[in-house]
Amino acid sequence: MIRQAGDPREGENFADLYEHAPCGYLSTSMDGTITKVNGTLLGWLGIGRDELVGRRRFADLLSVGGRIYHETHFAPMLRMHGEAGGIALELVRADGTRLPVLVSSTVKTSANGDAELIRTTVFDAHDRRSYEQELLRALQEAEQERDRVQLLATTLQRTLLPPSLPHIPGMDVAAYYHPASADEVGGDFYDLFPLADGTWAFFLGDVSGKGAEAAVVTSLARYTLRAAAVYDPHPVAVLEHLNTVLIQEQISTTPRFCTAIHGLLEPAEGGATITLASGGHPPALLIRHDGPAELLTAQGGQLIGALPDARFVELQVHLRPGDTLLLYSDGLTEARTHDRVRYDEEELRDFADTLDVSSATETVAAVSQLLAGFGVDDDTALLALSVRLDEEGRS
Repeated sequence: MIRQAGDPREGENFADLYEHAPCGYLSTSMDGTITKVNGTLLGWLGIGRDELVGRRRFADLLSVGGRIYHETHFAPMLRMHGEAGGIALELVRADGTRLPVLVSSTVKTSANGDAELIRTTVFDAHDRRSYEQELLRALQEAEQERDRVQLLATTLQRTLLPPSLPHIPGMDVAAYYHPASADEVGGDFYDLFPLADGTWAFFLGDVSGKGAEAAVVTSLARYTLRAAAVYDPHPVAVLEHLNTVLIQEQISTTPRFCTAIHGLLEPAEGGATITLASGGHPPALLIRHDGPAELLTAQGGQLIGALPDARFVELQVHLRPGDTLLLYSDGLTEARTHDRVRYDEEELRDFADTLDVSSATETVAAVSQLLAGFGVDDDTALLALSVRLDEEGRS
């Protein structure tokens, strides 16, 4: 149904989305004075709207260290570039407790280019911070006992992957994860989750390294991808946000970077449309029910977390009934065959052409069986999406 401009339902929905969004929103004048704030952020802070709007600056909500960082880094970045994204700060609640957050801001300009106000989005990072601290502490303690390490690594690995994939009407979805070592947490990750208006987001990625450092980056990447997809679901924008966050997190001697494919799935009658963007990741594999398999390469997709201005490119594909899209990590395409020859993407495509499959479940079963016969030195993750084929299409 097409709604006319000015429909009161549109205004009501927009206001409710702003006020009760899963993240905090606020606007400030150029001197930092708060001019607008949503209910979500007020609830996190435990502060009334009248106490903030027109009375306090955004920097006043930060911890002492956060105010220093804001004045020396965040504010100058906004003045120079007009935006600053994925900055880790701490807000001080009314009761004095601290809330770790990720902050992104943009400067709104007038038609003649004059800066008018600053719009800021705030994501609650409390769970992520607590998880990272607990993860590192637990792994350090577990190093004293091998059996305990294996048990802990297995448990932690499960927390970095969804316990199960959601049901999508008209679609079949399946995933598989193969850890290279029982002693270390791997860096491969994937997820599939709903957005608004019947759209679904998904991603699969591979963090450099293994162990505690890789697990921390994996947690950061998954949290950031999910949060960014809620804020702006376009795949390129999501990967750009993750790139910004990883660049900001380069605080240790160990580089924090990863590869990833992020996509949007829009099921429709008789098929589904998928929009993909890749950051340095192996190409997705499109397995047609009635045609040859195809490697989907997003030209120009660069490694995530390595370059501040990394470039990402979108591509779109339509799935028909029986078609399957397969995402995989390089543990599969860098595996060694019985002759110790590296198995590459082209061989995977040729293998897919020999398969008689029409669902994600069948595809993942066939590829995981193939993987079982290789010498695998790295973690391997698979995520497949397919449009269900009706009984007539199977005959």
